Amino acid sequence: MRFRACARAHPLHCGPVNPQALWVLCALLFADGATFSFATTFLLLEYGKFHPPWQVALAGGAASAAGSVLQLMLLRFFIRADRPWTRRFVPTRERVTATLARYPSASFLALLLARATPLPDAPLKLVAAVVGYPLVLYFLAILLGALPYYYVLALVGQKFRVPTWVVIGSMVVIGLGVGVDRWRRRARGAE
Repeated sequence: MRFRACARAHPLHCGPVNPQALWVLCALLFADGATFSFATTFLLLEYGKFHPPWQVALAGGAASAAGSVLQLMLLRFFIRADRPWTRRFVPTRERVTATLARYPSASFLALLLARATPLPDAPLKLVAAVVGYPLVLYFLAILLGALPYYYVLALVGQKFRVPTWVVIGSMVVIGLGVGVDRWRRRARGAE
């Protein structure tokens, strides 16, 4: 009875959000895919404890692919818009040219394989943005590449039940490592 009254009065505010819900994972993976994709592995290991791996792979892969499409659209916009405030976020023309020379095509298979591994796929995203790769094909390549990778990570999370503090601690240690590495490179460049 209480739930029905709550649902009628406030249809979107009927109780606390369950942070272990699959839709929460999807929202986090969408945001992760639309930004820098730093937390994907950790999210999949963590949510593999709460849901079957196939659900994590399918729903999470679709959410992440949709976020990646949004990121591609934003990257295209920033590359085409030659405004002073966007120069800070967009790679220089020289970097785009160098990336195009190293990776002349952002093929469907290359995008799929890049997403199926933990390796960074930023150069291919940049090429896809520059050449105007079709959004639907990009979504499919990212989704199909994410399915096996996400399934395996969710399965590992389910079988080994890595404690949450270990997952968070690993993220902090990796973040600190990246920060120290960048600081050292800047210090060398200044000398």
